[in-house]
Amino acid sequence: MRKFSSYGPIDTSLYYYAPRQTLVGQALANLVGEDPMRGGHYITVWAPRQRGKTWIMQQVLFRLQSDPQFAMFDVLKLGLEYLKTEQDADRIAQSVTEKVCKALDLPAVAVSRIEELDRLFERGVLRKPLILMLDEFDALTEEAISGITGIFRHIYSNRQDEGSRPTAEKTYLLHAVALIGVRAVLGVENPRGSPFNVQRSLHVPNLTFEEVQGLFEWYTRESGQLIGPAVVERLFYETRGQPGLTCWFGELLTETYNRDPTQPIGMAEFEHVYIAASHVLPNNNILNILSKARQEQYKGYVLEMFRTDERVVFKYDDPVLNYLYLNGVVDWEWESAAVPQVKFPCPFVQKRLFSHFAGELFRETGRLYDPFEDLSDTISDDRLDVRNLLRRYERYLQQNRSWLLKDAPRRADLRIYEAVYHFNLFTYLFRFLQRRAAEVYPEFPTGNGKVDIFIKYADQVYGLEVKSFTDEFEYRAALQQAATYGRQLGLTEITLAFFVERVDKASRQKYEMIYVDPATGVTVTPVFVETG
Repeated sequence: MRKFSSYGPIDTSLYYYAPRQTLVGQALANLVGEDPMRGGHYITVWAPRQRGKTWIMQQVLFRLQSDPQFAMFDVLKLGLEYLKTEQDADRIAQSVTEKVCKALDLPAVAVSRIEELDRLFERGVLRKPLILMLDEFDALTEEAISGITGIFRHIYSNRQDEGSRPTAEKTYLLHAVALIGVRAVLGVENPRGSPFNVQRSLHVPNLTFEEVQGLFEWYTRESGQLIGPAVVERLFYETRGQPGLTCWFGELLTETYNRDPTQPIGMAEFEHVYIAASHVLPNNNILNILSKARQEQYKGYVLEMFRTDERVVFKYDDPVLNYLYLNGVVDWEWESAAVPQVKFPCPFVQKRLFSHFAGELFRETGRLYDPFEDLSDTISDDRLDVRNLLRRYERYLQQNRSWLLKDAPRRADLRIYEAVYHFNLFTYLFRFLQRRAAEVYPEFPTGNGKVDIFIKYADQVYGLEVKSFTDEFEYRAALQQAATYGRQLGLTEITLAFFVERVDKASRQKYEMIYVDPATGVTVTPVFVETG
């Protein structure tokens, strides 16, 4: 019986997989070319990490090697990660040459400098037209990337000039190239731009819901163990079909935490797995995302994404956003906007980032309240008053602000990032309620700055939406949006917390009026939290 695996390219005879035949066919068609006798294309295969780029090109490799109609080609796939610590571009070119010659059983080719790499691909050196795939291409140095892609461009242009000759009779027999990587080949980091401007681009997307559903239906057919539809829906919601995370959760559900394979896997089992994945289990994918997001040159951008008053426009040629995107920290969407906007790639990643920064910034919270303080206006055995809890938080913030926010990250204008207050509020609520058998957890329904905090206490769910106050127009819209969201969650009441630097008594009285939405009947309680 197959298993789930999230550890690099998978063996399709051992593990569950989504065939992704459309992508495989598209890559194959590009490499072979519209007319195989005239030449193929030089392509880049790109996507954030853990999307399955290597596996897809591996399937292309197997198709090319096994189908007799492609016997006219030599086909070779080389991994270049072993060269990631090599700084000498000439030595890199020599190593690639040696690997190609050995794999194709060719006589040694003398390449002393990277500029001589084209010799390897000349007719008379190669015996057949070659389809070459270079995996982990951007593990190489920028100098090596620029030099090698420059050689490929030269070869491609030369082959185009010889368009009337069959592919096997051209000066160079490099029929097609696939550069499999993350970002550098696209020229984002190269001040001169990419010399590889002859390529076609193959982008590898996440799995669709149908593909994820197919994986678990396959498991059920083989194992006989049912997996509830709600589990698959929630898993897809949390991962958005990111292949590495999807298969990791599949492994945890069907193996690591599958205590009784004779019983169906339901939401209780999923919640147990989700908590383990969030708190106690290392995952290289997530650890890589966290390590990239907390680097100083990128941290500010990530924190800005938690803003609730303004969306960030996605631009692929922005080197910071490009880096974050292709390392899986951010994604983009434009279904509901005129231009692509930055969002987090999936709720699970966003929650892990939120939890990480909250813990990093507020390991110490100090005393939340006096040991003998009367808390009856805020919490009792069967009830929680969220508005009074926010009042307490505001007093706590004002009393401890000088040391609590002393080292908080700041924007260029020296203002503290809005996200810092979100992290602090969540940490305060979590620690205030942790000894009272309450659950506090954040949700991010839109994938951007919108933050909702849910509290489960005494068999009740309390919803708290967090925003930054900008003006009256946005305030009115926020009330209606909160009411609509409350109805979607099945809540009759929801609290709307507005962070604001300053608020006078008159404004507080005016804007903190309870609002009952006529369309939904949901009661919205707005509360201002002064941060200045």
